[in-house]
Amino acid sequence: MTEAILLVGGKGTRLRPLTVHTPKPMVPAAGVPFLTHQLARARAAGVEHIVLATSYLAEVFEPYFGDGSALGLHIEYVTETEPLGTGGAIRNVASRLRSAPDDPVLIFNGDILTGLDIRALVATHETSGADVSLHLTRVADPRAYGLVPTDPTGRVTAFLEKPQSPEEIVTDQINAGAYVFRRSVIDTIPAGRPVSVERETFPGLLSSGAHLQGMVDSTYWLDLGTPQAFVRGSADLVLGRAPSPAVPGRRGESLVLPTARVAPDAKLTGGTVVGEDAEVGEGARISGSAILPGAVVEPGAVITDSLVGAAARVGARTALSGAVVGDGASVGADNELRDGVRVWCGATLPAGAVRFSSDQ
Repeated sequence: MTEAILLVGGKGTRLRPLTVHTPKPMVPAAGVPFLTHQLARARAAGVEHIVLATSYLAEVFEPYFGDGSALGLHIEYVTETEPLGTGGAIRNVASRLRSAPDDPVLIFNGDILTGLDIRALVATHETSGADVSLHLTRVADPRAYGLVPTDPTGRVTAFLEKPQSPEEIVTDQINAGAYVFRRSVIDTIPAGRPVSVERETFPGLLSSGAHLQGMVDSTYWLDLGTPQAFVRGSADLVLGRAPSPAVPGRRGESLVLPTARVAPDAKLTGGTVVGEDAEVGEGARISGSAILPGAVVEPGAVITDSLVGAAARVGARTALSGAVVGDGASVGADNELRDGVRVWCGATLPAGAVRFSSDQ
């Protein structure tokens, strides 16, 4: 098994302002673009050839990764001129695949951080003789996801989109966003139009009698679709809770990139990462947060579970909790931002403009 498709064309709308200037897979997590972790894990599982299905800000990927040789991969890039959905994107790159008709092709969504045993998924696919195999994971509240019930042998019996009533929740197994396709099945996806693999391809295959196999792997799994989830994923990579061979340093309470400057009395905990050329001032306390390259955190700032964008500035004594500061934004001194507040890229918030009283 030597090739894979990575779906990295989404606009990352829920992640804005992080994705205004940067496609979602290129936003840094634990010091490197998130996509680096996916590529490194695929390579560690034996993948050698990867096709990136790009669309939004497609021009960003190739200058960074090139031909993939630095990661021990051969990477090709295919750009959609119009969004084609997950299934359409898979079909759109089919001509770049080298596999024989019965060979397995791995497919990954570009916004999932997971500890999936990739080799085990491929082995399940091959031993079961499936046409498509899906990574399934179990979640406590499946209402926001597509449910995938299986029979006792693991064979998929239905696809149920986002159930709302208790009666509709027949399983806690959800589609976790990683698949193995028999190469010939990819050619059955309609070309040249938008196709949802979740809503059209999989249900269509099931109704035609194809064999779809599920493999439940409930190790670490996180959809990085929101800023809060992205920050958590980055912290979990630094802490070692989420596996990746691409973390550029030792796992622990914090990761400080070599060119960053951190004051000796600043306290970094909870999987905090401080990116290249970023600066953290005296007495600052940062927990579970990501400080992206070139950002400045002034003395006495307190930052918790937040993301500070590239070249952004957080003023002295300002407190952030569950907040996002976009690239190039400036939050003045003595502000308090929390509970999902987002400061847009390039915006300026004056000193003392936002405060919360203790009884709120």
